[in-house]
Order: sequence, then structure tokens, then C-alpha cells
Amino acid sequence: MERLKKILQRIDGKGYKAYKDIQGSYTFPFFTLHIDHVQGDPFAAPSRIRVEIPQSRATCDKEWYQSYHRTVALEDFLTRETARAIKDHEAGVRGSGKSGMIAVDAPGQEILPRTSVKVTDQKVDVRMSVGLPAAGRRILGKQAEKMFFDAIPAIIQKAILERNEPKLIRHLQLSDQQDAIRRYLHENDYVAFVANGSILPRESGVSNRPLKGKNVIAFQSPPSLEIEIPVPHREPIKGMGIPKGVTLIVGGGYHGKSTLLKGIERGVYNHIPGDGREYVITDNSAVKVRAEDGRRVEKVNISPFISNLPFGQDTVQFSTDDASGSTSQSANIMEALEMDSRLLLIDEDTSATNFMIRDARMQELVTKGKEPITPFIDKVNQLYHDFGVSTILVIGGSGDYFDVADTVIMMDEYRPYEVTAKAKQIAGSIENRRKKEGGGAFGEVTPRVVEPRSFDASRGKKEKVDAKGLHMIIYGRTDIDLTFVEQLVDPSQTRAIATMMKYLSRNILDGKKTLQEAIEELYERIESRQDLDLISPFYGQHPGDLALPRRQELAAAVNRMRTLIVK
Repeated sequence: MERLKKILQRIDGKGYKAYKDIQGSYTFPFFTLHIDHVQGDPFAAPSRIRVEIPQSRATCDKEWYQSYHRTVALEDFLTRETARAIKDHEAGVRGSGKSGMIAVDAPGQEILPRTSVKVTDQKVDVRMSVGLPAAGRRILGKQAEKMFFDAIPAIIQKAILERNEPKLIRHLQLSDQQDAIRRYLHENDYVAFVANGSILPRESGVSNRPLKGKNVIAFQSPPSLEIEIPVPHREPIKGMGIPKGVTLIVGGGYHGKSTLLKGIERGVYNHIPGDGREYVITDNSAVKVRAEDGRRVEKVNISPFISNLPFGQDTVQFSTDDASGSTSQSANIMEALEMDSRLLLIDEDTSATNFMIRDARMQELVTKGKEPITPFIDKVNQLYHDFGVSTILVIGGSGDYFDVADTVIMMDEYRPYEVTAKAKQIAGSIENRRKKEGGGAFGEVTPRVVEPRSFDASRGKKEKVDAKGLHMIIYGRTDIDLTFVEQLVDPSQTRAIATMMKYLSRNILDGKKTLQEAIEELYERIESRQDLDLISPFYGQHPGDLALPRRQELAAAVNRMRTLIVK
């Protein structure tokens, strides 16, 4: 500690590069400070530090991290407390560039495995970024001294040592309950659950926080779909259970169909107390599927949906640099199946019309011999019967789907009603002259082997692998657009995807493993060690800004590479 103080006094007023002298480890009264990376310029990416608190001082009860889901919840809580303590303490930028900034990779509404805080039997490791103070490019040593000797100890004291323990226990107990609901759904043939009292609407299209006000309608399950799930630490939770099979969400415009689907879509993640979706839980392999005009597709077997294209174009190994709505939606489904998704989520508003339905009149005018597309309506039951893959669809424009539905939920002024019997009665009383297309079986899901040379990260003489916000990855000379990968929720997941792609190419892909096998091996390595640090280029130092994406989002990024080469 005294050594750091002397270095800061010595370099005060010198050129910014002299800050390199402070890199190293320093013992403070109740923690060890590791300065792992020092920025070369006040306008560059901030410096990276770790604060290591021994468990003799942190005193985390082993019960708090006895299971994986509890460890994730504990580290998430301590990250949030650190972010709150920084906000309460920080005086803002002092000097040029990022001078005086202190930051941790603060979470949003979802609880995700992160690298921002690491808890073990030996220690609590808090990873932060700091902007080393400067005036122009001259070091402000006294300001840096205040940062390291006043601000950071005060933040750690408040967030870790004086943490709000009752609040922490509630956070952990909620995690236990969410885990219990997930296990119950899996064991009892449900794909999703929406608890009574849930608040599904969000503040706005750009906010993930719950909508508030007297007009907000809390969710209430229809009696016929209501189930009761036993959970620890409280009485059983009641709500709507959506069974496996084909479920339609119908209703008029602006009555809450897409809002319900959006809540289910985000239920693949656990949410924090007060979010309104704490007990909205969905099969964690669920994938939201949509049309995505213009995306690249590389040797995907879309023949279950599309065949007999003009000029003999192959659809068993279909490739294009500019997919149409129907071919992109077909590819998105087949890629989800390739990654063992057990639930598809589809909203007609973001789907290709000719992919979803072809009515009787159009069948009469354009015969099947002239139409290469087999619409989803003719494959959705086969998908469930042949592969056990369920589907939840928002449908407002085609009653033909009543014939293939197992469950029909109608939204009326944000209130759900179960109308399966009525929908079936309507389907039986109004003649449907539509002919079923697509044969008696769904077709094949073909695994693909990815060539390691797809992942060339070189850009000139250097390598470039970087994430730009939530929806963009720069990988070598190519940009990967993830705008329509709708279940990606945190920029730290996108950073992790970029890093994982590089790790895959260097350590796992061998030209023999399928994409699914390679991704599964990577996740097995991470899960066996319970350590996302594994993938970080700063392994052993400061990998503090990553959050674990799902296998499905990692695969989606690989599939959208314009350099992807499949055997």
C-alpha cells in the first residue's frame, strides 16, 4: 500500500505513460489490490483492477454458494451492490478523458452468470475498471491517490463488508424458487409458467423495467390452465402452466398477445426481485424465431420447409448471401433444432406470411407443383410428434391454425382466457378446404461440421475480435449482425460470444466436430469448472466484463458469420 502511494507521488505531473509503473499487486488492510492493466492514454479503454477480499474478512456463508444457481445469484447480488456503492460514492469524471471513472459490469433486470465478481471458499474477487486521472496527458497523482486509498476502500466496505444481508437472503431464496419452478416444469411436461400477479408490460420499447401506474394489469391465469407449484421459503405459487405441444396466443390488436410472448421469451432467464417477471419461467432452450431478410445462410438443410426451387437449387445444403423472409425463417428454425431447442416461439408480426400459411384459394390458384414452400402450419404438429419440439405462436390473422393447436389462449384487454374448446368447435363448424402439404413426417435435421478456417480474426497485421454494443460483433474483416437474435439481453453476453468464438476456433474446432458438439464441449468446460473466466483473453487477471450467453445465441452468432464455411 505504501509502495503504491510512493509511486503515485513520484509520477505526479509526469506523462501519462508513467502510470505503467503502478501495474502490480498491493496489500491493503482488508484486501489486496491487483492493478492488472494500465491504459496507455486517458481516452483509451479504462484500466482494469481486481480487489481480492479474503473470506476471513468477507465472511460469505458456504450455504450462499453451495449450488450453481445460488453462486450465480450471490455473485449477481454483490455486483449490484458494488455498482450501487460506486454510484453513491463516485464524484464523476475528474480531468480529461475517462479520468476518475470507477465502474463495474453492472447487470440489468436478468440474473446472469458473470465474471464481475467471483466467490470461492478462499476469497471474493471484485473486478472493476478505473479511469486513471489526468489533466490533458499529465498524471494527476493526488487524484489517483484519493481513488485508490479513499474511494475504492469505501466502495468495497459498503458493498461487500457491510452488505445488506436480509436483502441478500431474499435474492438467494428467489433463486431457489426459480430453480424449483424450472425443475417442476421439466418433470411435469410444461414448457412455460406465468405466475399470477406477474407484471409483463415494460416501461417502453427501449426500457426493460416494469411498467407502473394505475392502468397496469397484473397477470391472472385462466382457471383451466392454472397450476400450483411447490417452492421453498414460501407457500406454493399459482399461475398459468403452458403444456407441451402447440399453443396459440390469439386476440385483437393491442390486447397483449405479443406482450405475453415477450414475457415468455425472456423467461429463459431468471429476473431480479421487483422486475414483475420473477416467476415467469420458460424452458431454457426456447428460441424466438422470425424472418430475417438478408442474412447469410451456410449449408443448412431447409428441405422440411422448402424444396424444388427453380434451376434445381439445393435445399438439403442450402446456402445464400441474401436470404428471403421464408428461407431465413426456415434456416432459423433448422439451426435452433440443430442446437436441440425444445421450444419455438413465433410471432406472426415478425414472420414471413408465405412461410406461415397458404390458404385454400391460393392452393387452387398456385398448385403445390409450382410452390416450393411447405408452410409452417403443415409442419408444426410433425415437429412435436417426431422431435418433441413444442411451439408457442402469436396468431391474429389465420384461424386455420385452430386445426393444429393443442391449446388456445385468447388475450382480451391484457387478460388471458382459455378458448381451446371454442376454437375447435369453430374449426369443426366452418369448412376448411385447405389441403395439407408436406408429407407425413417432418424431415431430417442435419448436423453440420464447421471448418476452423471460418474464424480468421486477422485484420491487416493484427487480429480484431470485438463487440460493439448488444447487436454487433467485429470478427476479423467481417461484421456479425445480431439485431434479430432477440433473446440476447446484455452487451456483456455479446462480448462473451466474441471471445467464445475465438476460443472455439483455437481450442475445440478440428474440422470433425459438428457445431453442436463443439459448442457443447465448450459449455461442458465452463460448467465443470463453474468458471467463465476460462474463455477470457485476460485469464488469471481481469476478465470482469463478460456474461454467459446461452448455447443458442452463440450458435446464432456463428451461423451469421459471412466467412462461415461448412463441410
